[in-house]
Amino acid sequence: MSNNAFSSLPLPQALLSNLDDLGYSAMTAVQAQALPPILAGQDVIAQAKTGSGKTATFGLGILAQLDVKYYRVQSLVLCPTRELADQVSAELRKLARSIHNIKILTLCGGAPIRPQIASLEHGAHIIVGTPGRVMDHLDQGRLNLDDLRCLVLDEADRMLDMGFQTELDSVIAKAPLKRQTLLFSATYPDSIAALSARLLNKPVHIKVEEQHDNSSIEQKFFQVSDNHARMAALRLLLLQYQGQSSIVFCTTKRETQEVADLLTSYGFSVLALHGDLDQKERDQALVKFANGSACVLVATDVAARGLDISSVDAVFNYQLAHDADTHTHRIGRTGRAGQQGVALSLYADSDALRMIALEEGLGLKIEAQPLPDAAVLQTKPTKPKMATLQLDSGKKNKLRPGDIVGALTASKQISGDDVGKIQVHDIWSFVAVKRSAAGLALQMLQDNKIKGKAVRARVL
Repeated sequence: MSNNAFSSLPLPQALLSNLDDLGYSAMTAVQAQALPPILAGQDVIAQAKTGSGKTATFGLGILAQLDVKYYRVQSLVLCPTRELADQVSAELRKLARSIHNIKILTLCGGAPIRPQIASLEHGAHIIVGTPGRVMDHLDQGRLNLDDLRCLVLDEADRMLDMGFQTELDSVIAKAPLKRQTLLFSATYPDSIAALSARLLNKPVHIKVEEQHDNSSIEQKFFQVSDNHARMAALRLLLLQYQGQSSIVFCTTKRETQEVADLLTSYGFSVLALHGDLDQKERDQALVKFANGSACVLVATDVAARGLDISSVDAVFNYQLAHDADTHTHRIGRTGRAGQQGVALSLYADSDALRMIALEEGLGLKIEAQPLPDAAVLQTKPTKPKMATLQLDSGKKNKLRPGDIVGALTASKQISGDDVGKIQVHDIWSFVAVKRSAAGLALQMLQDNKIKGKAVRARVL
């Protein structure tokens, strides 16, 4: 018997027979690593991307321990969007075909609440839902988690990106302390590590590595003659390597702004981040870069410290760092979360002392690479996939991320998948939407009241 076969697991025979009927022969990497500890009742953190078979992983764990005769909510799966919740529910129903009289209920924002209330009155075994709507049902006493055995956070990083931290905390506060918790996330930023530390009990940490990737950062160095040549080189390198998100490091505030202005004039989607910006300008720049509404961030080391950005495609050192530690800190912003990263550094003869410091500190020999061919100038700079809308309403108006998602998706012309990061501040909020949907999203926010009130919105 293959260790990769589902039959090697302690699963009920009815589930195994159904898996066979569905054509599920061998386990995926995440299933093979995560299912044994899940079936043993342990808490699990699984870092795996969409399409890795994660839904069947937690689905089989939930169904294996389900007592169908006990008509109480035994498992809760929280998802960031209605679309994902619908997909998860459909997959669970498919996996549960051999279990008679099982009730799986989907509770999502953007869907009418009355049918959900009626369904809840009849009870359910498994709830799949979005944090805001699940919290509403809990607050109104329509949903009870006293008998919960398993809590699943699916795409936990996306839930935090969309601003659901408060809703997650409220839901979890109503769940029993003695339970199994399973957390699935494509990335593992500090925010997920902090959430895991609070919620999970001695978790087994599973990371499914991409086959082609060793999480390394490829470093390249390019020699230039002077500052004019430096700018021309940066332009060539950005066109060749930039991807969707890049950081360009400069040494002074003035240089940072000058480089940003020049790149903007060349058609790049650029933001500057330095000490001469006021707090509002800094906040807006960070929001737009972190949510994918701009492709290039030009920053000083001081301004870039503590950036809440999971990973960037490439780092460009317009000027070399003064020491190896700063250089390492800069380039460490790429190649995170199992991604391949690239770090490209420019230097001139005047940088001889910094070169020595880097070579000694990093233990490498710096050798100049040829710059990309001038033909790359025919390439158009990358355009951002997202746009940012600012709303003149926030925490002081009791605005929640779910309210914003609900207003945007109410007419179904915009889907939850079109919505990106949401940040709710005291008196305003920011929401990223796919650039192609920005005009429609603005219209939705202007035409629809949120919590009974008109809210002013604009594209940043």
